[in-house]
Amino acid sequence: MRAIDYFDRGHDIDPDHACLIDAASGETLSFAQVSKLTRQIAVALYAGGFRNQEPIALYGPNSAAMMVALLAIWRANGQWVPVNTRNAIDANAAYLNYVGCSWLFYHSNQSADVRQLKARVAGLRHFICLDRAQDGDLSLDQFIAKADGDALPDLSDPFGRPDDVVGLFPTGGTTGPSKGVVVTNSGWGTMIETVAQAVDGRTPAPVSLVVAPISHAAGPVALATLSLGATQIILPAFDPAAVLNAIAAYRVTHVYMPPTALYGLLDARQLADADTSSLKIFLLVGSPVSPEKLRRAVEIFGPCLCQAYGQVEAPMIVTWLSPEVVAAAAAGDRPERLSSCGSPTRSVMVGIMDDDGHLLPNGEAGELVVRGALVSREYYAMAQETADIRTFGWHHTGDIARRDDDGFYYIVDRKKDMIVSGGFNVFTAEVEAAITELSLVRECAVIGIPDAKWGEAVHAVVVADDIEEAVIIAHAKARLGGVKAPKSVAFVAAIPRTAAGKMDKKALRAAHWSGERMVN
Repeated sequence: MRAIDYFDRGHDIDPDHACLIDAASGETLSFAQVSKLTRQIAVALYAGGFRNQEPIALYGPNSAAMMVALLAIWRANGQWVPVNTRNAIDANAAYLNYVGCSWLFYHSNQSADVRQLKARVAGLRHFICLDRAQDGDLSLDQFIAKADGDALPDLSDPFGRPDDVVGLFPTGGTTGPSKGVVVTNSGWGTMIETVAQAVDGRTPAPVSLVVAPISHAAGPVALATLSLGATQIILPAFDPAAVLNAIAAYRVTHVYMPPTALYGLLDARQLADADTSSLKIFLLVGSPVSPEKLRRAVEIFGPCLCQAYGQVEAPMIVTWLSPEVVAAAAAGDRPERLSSCGSPTRSVMVGIMDDDGHLLPNGEAGELVVRGALVSREYYAMAQETADIRTFGWHHTGDIARRDDDGFYYIVDRKKDMIVSGGFNVFTAEVEAAITELSLVRECAVIGIPDAKWGEAVHAVVVADDIEEAVIIAHAKARLGGVKAPKSVAFVAAIPRTAAGKMDKKALRAAHWSGERMVN
């Protein structure tokens, strides 16, 4: 199906049901109202010169208007181009130039950046400000009012236009400029249906909290729950107190956030008095989660914690670790599964492969590879880069993993993050998991740094409260042995992050290495 068809399925359950509630403004829109607005915006786009399948960028903080605009892009059969508000303006300008974007919906909060984008992105010609007229650009209301009539081309076919492009999604990596991942209706629909199936059936009245950026993974999670008829409670940004208040006030049943946000909730002083009893699904996506913090989260929030693994090139839900499995592991039944990213979902084949293209048996570490409808089509205008990750008939994720005898997968590391110390492979994720078992450690990033004797030495960068380096090293040595334990620890106030919210290990390594080579 087309992306907008999933919203329409939710609409048809009960058009008068609350669809979007903007917690900041208090605005509430029913499914019927959102449907009407998306059609009006799509009509206005075509009246303004939009051509079927043109890229349309969306830039701003979370709001009901942002969600409406996103749905309208899909109503018009446009290609969504997310613009990350955390990116440097140079990075956003480069990406918009690269994908050839000519339309931009934005919030007035970003007006200073938009003025710079107008100067740097020659192809951008159409600007609509979501909340008000700004710098000569029409407001969304003005844009809708300017259009004559209500004619909208029939953009459907019996097959749901499987090869049309839903979006051009930036990879947001730390190894260079973002590549644009071309995601089609076929792959997007596979993801939406797989996520919806995983989180459905737990309550007759789902209410989903949107707190992570809509321009990142929160957008697809919202669409998956919208297809179930769920009300979306939209917060402008993550704030622990606001999240806890919203869960209690709106009786939120479903919430998605990255592990770093979960850690913020666990540290929040308001947590002790918070009512989170309504939660049925607390989905963690984006990076590995500390097993000890996941266990603690189950104690606090109940049997609702779950985890999915994916990447932009194979989005969101390659594997699934269900609330039932997590709750059992937290209670002591197969506790090692707190470190697992789950077992493969029905939409993909998953394997572990060595560098020569051989699939490996259970227990052996290798690159996690994927094939199936979930895999995205290609990198935009990058044929060689696409070919590089599609060797031996599989999509290569760049993640090192192993599979146990029950079919559960464990991410060991990113291929590029592996440390070779004294001839031994050290997987940083394993060391990070051991260090974050310590209750005084809030976050940890492990990197390799140059060492005259070992080639690379294991080095931990830690955010912690009143704990000594020797305690951390001794704990890691007891858990992992001397080879994998850090040789040194640096204490910092915060670990640098990429615009996508991931630990920026390239920035951490740069303080210790010179030149492009970051191995020794």
